[in-house]
Amino acid sequence: MDIVTALKQEESKLDGQLRAVREVIAVLNRQAGASAAPRSKSTVYSTKGKRTMSAAVRAKISRTAKARWAKIRAAKGVGKKAK
Repeated sequence: MDIVTALKQEESKLDGQLRAVREVIAVLNRQAGASAAPRSKSTVYSTKGKRTMSAAVRAKISRTAKARWAKIRAAKGVGKKAK
């Protein structure tokens, strides 16, 4: 048997296996229905709703940021200029 004939036989065998796998996938998809379909990220995240911060948390973040920038300005030796 030459190599080409052996490769063609292997190809036809693999085609049959591939066809069988595709049929199984199709059957499973029909049984699972639409609920098993993968959801996109936008669908997953859009159902959560808008995130909000409390006023206390916003104030704490603001104080922390202002303190950090004041420390940076003090290290540079640059302060607010008087008008």
